[in-house]
Amino acid sequence: MPASLGGVRWWKAIGLAGAAGVVATGLLVVRGERRRRAYTPDQVREQLHVRYAQVVAAEAAETTPAPAVPGPRAWVGRWMARGRRLAERIAKRRGK
Repeated sequence: MPASLGGVRWWKAIGLAGAAGVVATGLLVVRGERRRRAYTPDQVREQLHVRYAQVVAAEAAETTPAPAVPGPRAWVGRWMARGRRLAERIAKRRGK
């Protein structure tokens, strides 16, 4: 006797659940599309401008000066100074 789920084969139950999922997804897509189409292009444009203005204002409010990071020339200068100091120490030890 094949495996059954209360007289219904298990694969039929899985197929039915899958079909219900597809239908539910389709309904959500249609509902979202109706909401999008409810706005006129001018209303959408206006909302985008408002959002953009909010983002720009938020970025301007939170601008803090970035910590000063030394550039490559500063690093080269430091290493050159270290090299000179090391050469001086070696020269002193050799008695020159």
